[in-house]
Amino acid sequence: MARTARALTTDVCAFLFAVGFSVLSADAVLRGRDLSDGWLLVDQATGAVACLSVFLRRRWPVILALVLLVAGTRSHFVTGATLVALFTVATHRPPRTTAWVAAVVLAPLPFFLVQRPDPADPRTSSALVFFALVAGAIGWGLFVRSRRQLIASLRDRAERAAVEGRRQAREDIAREMHDVLAHRLSLLSVHAGALEFNPGAPPAEVQRAAGVIRDSAHQALEDLREIIDVLRADGDAVGQPQPVLTDLERLARESRTAGMRVALRQNVADPAAAPPLAGRTAYRVVQEGLTNARKHAPDEPVTVTVSGGPGDGLTVEIHNPAPGAAPEQAVPGAGMGLIGLRERTGLAGGRLEHTLTREDFRLTAWLPWPASA
Repeated sequence: MARTARALTTDVCAFLFAVGFSVLSADAVLRGRDLSDGWLLVDQATGAVACLSVFLRRRWPVILALVLLVAGTRSHFVTGATLVALFTVATHRPPRTTAWVAAVVLAPLPFFLVQRPDPADPRTSSALVFFALVAGAIGWGLFVRSRRQLIASLRDRAERAAVEGRRQAREDIAREMHDVLAHRLSLLSVHAGALEFNPGAPPAEVQRAAGVIRDSAHQALEDLREIIDVLRADGDAVGQPQPVLTDLERLARESRTAGMRVALRQNVADPAAAPPLAGRTAYRVVQEGLTNARKHAPDEPVTVTVSGGPGDGLTVEIHNPAPGAAPEQAVPGAGMGLIGLRERTGLAGGRLEHTLTREDFRLTAWLPWPASA
């Protein structure tokens, strides 16, 4: 309904322009011509019909323009409607059609100039002004058409960028959920499995495992709540601070509490000075490496080595021997951890490699650390 009202308003404005142009220019064009009252009345009636025909310009722009051009050879009051019709052709029809119509309109111009018309003759100036107006109407129509196409293209690109942004945001959130929850839930699985297969464990060990299960479950719920808050927030969500390089010791301590043998070797002079993006990505790499080791080689020691500095980049290496046999109660996984890590590392400007042999598993990541950071 809004577009119909706008189109009707535009058509009314085009009609008023056609009427106003024909009436206001009539005195200058018809001056000096010996026209009878009857012929003048016919000319005006023709012009009135032509002006009314602009309401049909959207349906038959080319036909209307050609008919008005023919009628304009005998009637001045058709000129305003002719300009509107030519503008419509240039605006709504393909450039090839516009060029063909423009060629028909401007074809008489070379023949007119070859005749060397008298510049003092009013008909000469009227003809030149007419051709100039025709060229202006077609040119303005082409400009409007190009502008509309540009706006439509920009709108389409903006919509596609918004869709791509939403897709990227969903992937980032999914990756974050995997990295965070997989670590917490694997701790739960390890301790729950220990209680299941060792029901006669000393009370102190049972109490310690139950405490780890409770703390891990609570932390998993907190992490999940934080991610849901981000999904619900319209602006920047306020939640827990993102992990940095200095949090690796806490991460290793959590894994040791779960019964893993983790050796953390940090060869970084000032971990707190690491770029936030590199530190956060390094944390997620170590987190995923420990989770994988806990799933697939729960009884093997894990060595985590972090080294580097400004200008050299940050190198993270997680190494653990391959298990002798697959664990009976292996923690299931989605199989997307390393894929997500590779994407995360690539987005941070780094690279990720992993190798699996019969002897060991090695996960290595390199992240940029600019010298000026």
